[in-house]
Amino acid sequence: MNTNTQNILNKTLSSDAGIGALALRIPVGVVLASHGAQKLFGWFGGYGLEGTGQWMASIGFEPGYLMALLAGSAEFFGGVALVLGLLTRPAAIVAAFAMLMAMTVHLGNGMFVSNNGYEYALTLLAATTALIFLGGGAASVDARINSHLLRQANTTL
Repeated sequence: MNTNTQNILNKTLSSDAGIGALALRIPVGVVLASHGAQKLFGWFGGYGLEGTGQWMASIGFEPGYLMALLAGSAEFFGGVALVLGLLTRPAAIVAAFAMLMAMTVHLGNGMFVSNNGYEYALTLLAATTALIFLGGGAASVDARINSHLLRQANTTL
């Protein structure tokens, strides 16, 4: 592996967040994955890709099916990755973007979720943004992979 690739992987996977990132990753990942499962598979009372796609098209996100697939995938797969701490920063970036888009849908309704407002999306945006900066922390697949890569790099020197 060349030095540039090693540096990119190290910056992506390394984290000084300790165990604290785990306390944020698990609940945020579970919530995101659950909402993604609603969109993709119709689980937990969701409408699946067809229904979510029709709704997305009705609010101007066209083509609706593709937008539902993208949003659902960002939430589901991003959420699973966050729970595992696997590629935490890229997963958090994708999830944060999805929450930013969700906020645009709810912005006109004010802040509170009781009025279909944006507070829920804002909370998840804040949490995923924090994980972009924190990384996966000590209890993550990222930490294990990075440790292995660093050992491997040191043995090839």
